[in-house]
Amino acid sequence: METYDVLVIGAGPAGYVAAIRAAQLGQKTAIVDKQWLGGVCLNVGCIPSKALLKNAEIAHTLRERGKEFGFSFENLTLDYAAAVKRSRQVSGRLVKGVEFLMKKNGIAVHMGTAKLTARDTVVVTGKDGGVTELKAKNIIVATGASAAVPAAWKVDGEKVVTYWEAILQEKLPKSAVIIGAGAIGMEFATVWNAYGVDVTVVEMLPHVLPLEDEDAAAEVAKAFTKRGVKILAGHKVEAVETVNEGVKVTVSSNSETKVLEAEQALVAVGFRPNSQGLGLEEVGVKVNERGFIEIDERMATNVPGIWAIGDVTGKLMLAHVGSAMGIVCAEHIAGHETVQLDYEMMPRATYCSPQVASFGLTEAQAKERGHAVKVGRFPFQANGKALGLGDYAGWVKLVVDEKYGEILGATLVGPEVTELLPELTLARMMELTPAEIARNVHAHPTLSEVLMEAAHAAEGSAIHI
Repeated sequence: METYDVLVIGAGPAGYVAAIRAAQLGQKTAIVDKQWLGGVCLNVGCIPSKALLKNAEIAHTLRERGKEFGFSFENLTLDYAAAVKRSRQVSGRLVKGVEFLMKKNGIAVHMGTAKLTARDTVVVTGKDGGVTELKAKNIIVATGASAAVPAAWKVDGEKVVTYWEAILQEKLPKSAVIIGAGAIGMEFATVWNAYGVDVTVVEMLPHVLPLEDEDAAAEVAKAFTKRGVKILAGHKVEAVETVNEGVKVTVSSNSETKVLEAEQALVAVGFRPNSQGLGLEEVGVKVNERGFIEIDERMATNVPGIWAIGDVTGKLMLAHVGSAMGIVCAEHIAGHETVQLDYEMMPRATYCSPQVASFGLTEAQAKERGHAVKVGRFPFQANGKALGLGDYAGWVKLVVDEKYGEILGATLVGPEVTELLPELTLARMMELTPAEIARNVHAHPTLSEVLMEAAHAAEGSAIHI
């Protein structure tokens, strides 16, 4: 029987990063996954979707903006299957990279379905039915989450799909209803619309991207509407049924009901934790009423020696947050100096067009908590680089405590704003104020100048507006 210091169940961005950090700290480490290294993110999630979004950006430019950029052609052909093939190559390359990192760090990889049979024991059942028993002083559960679909909606992988089937399909529908206007729904809407699909997005809550600043949601909704995407916010889905020609989605708003017809429906309404069938109950690990594993700030469960990280904890279901949790968890196990994570201040990114990036409190949340707030805001329309790119919708908004100059949060909408966010989260972590960001000279012309200008605006002295 193999015995380890650390055994990680789940090889996604939380699990494999925890395994690497544990190995770096001298722990004899193993990792188990039932399907693939890299998890959903690398294989059918955040990575292949970014490849598809790049293809979509080019497709949109070719289809809709040729005259503006000075080119024309007789017979434009868009091969979506080629885009999917490229996305699979991107994923494959990164998965090979994770395989290399496991070998480099001396981490034993066991492929199969894991189940806890004791506080220190995991049984792994391989695809061939073979069973391996592993023992470990510390077990980290990093099994992630799966798409949540109401029981009455039958996912068939063709007419009704989740992100999983949607990201792998090589043929697009002529029309689609996307149920849920969070990050996944809005990113697929961007891709499909760019390829000419007739897209309707339905969101139960009052605005798209319901966890984001209302102004940001309005900016994105305006851009989507301009592109021809139909948005039904404040609409509840009553039924999803398949018919010969596709799907019928019944929605209601203010007691009015209507039926939407399309070739395909994408269900993107949220996630549920992969905490079933792991043996957690048998070994006494506490989960909440929604099935998420309960942990403390160290990532420890109530059972000594059993830890949990990433989406299965429900703290903040983002890949980079899972990775950060994995590092902190491994450091606690090894008795190494570490940090305490502030989930509220973690960066959030949505790669629709325009992109949305944010962290911390929105303006409304800051006011609700009693802060005297000042806001620094600056539009991309006044930024030379954005104008040169031909991509200048959106703005940057800094939310600042008026008394102390503390940055409470920020929301960015516009070109490549997901790449601009780290300057602001680093500033927050190092307790910089807008005055200091404003005095940091930013290269010209760059999109990052908008951050500098928003900081100047928070100090009451924006230069270029």
